[in-house]
Amino acid sequence: MADTVLVLNSGSSSLKYSLVQPDTGASLVDGIVERIGEEGGVADHEAALRAAFDVLAPGGQKLADLGLVAVGHRVVHGGPDLYRPTVVDDELLEQLRDLAPLAPLHNPPAVLGIEVARKVLPDLPHVAVFDTAFFHHLPAAAATYAIDRDVAARWKIRRYGFHGTSHRFVSEQVAEFLGSRPESLNQIVLHLGNGASASAIAGGRPVDTSMGLTPLEGLVMGSRSGDIDAGIIGYLWRTGGMGVDEIETMLNRHSGMLGLSGEGDFRALHASIAAGDEAAQLAYDVYIHRLRKYIGAYLAVLGRTDVITFTAGVGENDAQVRRDSLSGLESLGIELDNALNGSADRGARRISAKTSRITVLVMPTDEELAIARAAAAAV
Repeated sequence: MADTVLVLNSGSSSLKYSLVQPDTGASLVDGIVERIGEEGGVADHEAALRAAFDVLAPGGQKLADLGLVAVGHRVVHGGPDLYRPTVVDDELLEQLRDLAPLAPLHNPPAVLGIEVARKVLPDLPHVAVFDTAFFHHLPAAAATYAIDRDVAARWKIRRYGFHGTSHRFVSEQVAEFLGSRPESLNQIVLHLGNGASASAIAGGRPVDTSMGLTPLEGLVMGSRSGDIDAGIIGYLWRTGGMGVDEIETMLNRHSGMLGLSGEGDFRALHASIAAGDEAAQLAYDVYIHRLRKYIGAYLAVLGRTDVITFTAGVGENDAQVRRDSLSGLESLGIELDNALNGSADRGARRISAKTSRITVLVMPTDEELAIARAAAAAV
C-alpha cells in the first residue's frame, strides 16, 4: 500500500480523522467521533481514537497494513514561535500547553488528542501542523495592534490569523488551476464556512488576514461575532453585569448568524428568508455587508488583484452568497457570469464573466490533504 498519513483534528467533544495518501491526494477513509464524554457517546478521547481505528482497520485488519508513515495533528494556535510542521516531543507538548491562554477553546483538546494518539500509536512520528503558520510572516503593519507596545509584547498580542492551512492550500491550487506561479498572482481568498476568514496574498505571501489574536475577529460567522467595538466588552461587564467568561462565550458561541437569526446553517437561513423571516434577512444582510467591506479593503491593500476565490462550505456551495458579495463591483473589475456561478458543478471552476478584469474562482479546500503532506514532509 502507498504511504499514508492519519490526520487527526481533536476538539473538546469530537475527533475528526482522515486517512490520506499524500502523494496521490486520495482520502481513503474519513469520519468523526462525536459526543466524547457525553451520555450516549464514547467515554474519552482514547476510546474515540480506538473507535476510529475500528473504521480504519475493520474486521481484524492491522493498522500496520495501512502504510502509515506519520500522524498529522491540526493545532489551531502556534503562538509567536511555532509555525513550521514539527515532530511532537515532550518539550513541544509543554509549549502547546503554555499557549492555551491564546486559544482556550482549541489548543487544550488538541494537546489531549496528541497525548492520546502518542499513547495509542507510540511507534509512529506525530507531527503538529499549525493553523497560524501561513500568516506567521505578515507585514508588521498588518500584524500589529495599536495598543500599548509593552503590554502587547508581554502578552504576545498580535494578529496571528487562522485557517492558514486552507488559505495556503487554496492559493496554491488557484495558481495551478490558472497555469501560473503563486509568485505571479495577487489573490483574495475567502474561506467561508461555519468559521470564516479572508486573506490578501501578494505574490504567494499573505499581507493581511481577517482573524487576529484569536479566531473571533473578522467576518461574521456561524456563531462568532467577528469584528465588534472592543468597548462593548467593558460596557457589558460594567453596565450589563456580565462576567468575562459569559461575554466570551456569547461572542464565540451565541453570536454571528446564530445570534442574529437563531440559524447558523445557511440552508436553513435561506429557507427562513424565503418564509419572510425579517431577523434571518437582517442576519444575511449583515453577513454580506461585512464580507463586501473586507473584499473592498483587500482590493485596496493589494493594489492590483488578479483573482478572488471562494472556498469552504458556504463559499463552495452558496451561489447567492457569492453573487451578493460581488454584485455591483463592475467598476472595480469584477463581473460574475450568473450561469457559471449558479452551476451545480462542485469542482474547481471559474465563475467570472469573460469580460471580468479580475478572475473569480470557486476552489474546494482540502485541509486534511494539506496537513498530510506537511506531516509527511516533516518526517
